[in-house]
Amino acid sequence: MSKHLVAVTAEPTAADLAAIDTEWPLIAAELDKLDAEITLIYAEDHGGPSPLDWRRLRRAEARVTRAAADLADRSTDPQRAA
Repeated sequence: MSKHLVAVTAEPTAADLAAIDTEWPLIAAELDKLDAEITLIYAEDHGGPSPLDWRRLRRAEARVTRAAADLADRSTDPQRAA
């Protein structure tokens, strides 16, 4: 049997960190959406979600959409100011 060794870097490269920094607004928006979805699931066991829970989810979904569109704009227009 042959074993394949994979080189593992101890730390992310500067390019990796730059990519994470660029995508962070979208990552944060997706985490907020996930939190809102978890709140809805939890609420099902405690009388059902409130109108405020649903509003929170809709707002989080809108933030994800805006962040994704902004990220797409930045990646297609490198001259755009951040």
